[in-house]
Amino acid sequence: MELKHVSVLLDECIENLNIKSDGIYVDGTLGGAGHSKHILQKLNKGKLIGIDQDLYALKRAKERLNEYEGKVEFMHSNFKNIKNVLNDLGIDKVDGILLDLGVSSFQLDDTDRGFSFHNDARLDMRMNKTSDFSAWNVVNEYSKEELTRIIKQYGEERWASRIAEFIVNERVTGDINTTLELVNVIKKAIPKKVRMEGPHPARRTFQAIRIEVNSELEILRQAIMDMCDCLNKDGRLCIITFHSLEDRIVKETFKYLNKDCVCPKEVPICICNKKRELKIITRKPIIPSDEEINENSRSRSAKLRVGQKV
Repeated sequence: MELKHVSVLLDECIENLNIKSDGIYVDGTLGGAGHSKHILQKLNKGKLIGIDQDLYALKRAKERLNEYEGKVEFMHSNFKNIKNVLNDLGIDKVDGILLDLGVSSFQLDDTDRGFSFHNDARLDMRMNKTSDFSAWNVVNEYSKEELTRIIKQYGEERWASRIAEFIVNERVTGDINTTLELVNVIKKAIPKKVRMEGPHPARRTFQAIRIEVNSELEILRQAIMDMCDCLNKDGRLCIITFHSLEDRIVKETFKYLNKDCVCPKEVPICICNKKRELKIITRKPIIPSDEEINENSRSRSAKLRVGQKV
């Protein structure tokens, strides 16, 4: 099956990376390589490092970027390991880093991956298929309290406790093995009147389970700090988020990196010795145009925040 990926906020990312023809850039979520291809088009003597934990994404990216052989390094890893990745390549600092967080279009559209609540597949949701931990483990092995916590915290789902209770009760008669089996349990848990309004009733729960499986929020703040360390002066860090939890972490981490001092107000002189590391370029996040949303509905919740190393 031909799976398509449409890069979100493409022009805005390329513009804000301030690409130098001889610079070194990192695409920390290589995915369909749409952003990477446009970065490479602007490089002459420069280099791109493409990182992805999904081996299938790397395979597709290598095929799409084969004309740029010699200008791009493909690394099977997670962006949280950026310091180790650059160290392995003998690179100290880079001129720009891009993150496009969340699940990619071709992961959603690949029914075998179990990311979508529209198609039936084994519960999976692993971005890194070499991992032993999947959505099946979360759904079938977590306690009611653990399920409630992640569905409420990561999915911001008001019916989290009830959904968790229904999942645990369903497991009494046997494992929940597929996405549509889980969808049916969620639908039973949410009152019919509520189900008929707003987005798909399983959307928030699926988001929560996916975040838990891939530790998406757990790694983000430290990864941003590490990426800031890896930037040359004036280097840019561009991060696209797709839900409020991600965006909040990016916003707050940028604000922290932008501060000269984080001492409590009651301390008369600075004792933390913290120095400002990042200038915030986007006081408000960049969002897709109406035209982009009309062409790609999945872009509607995207937000781009940009910081520059000082």
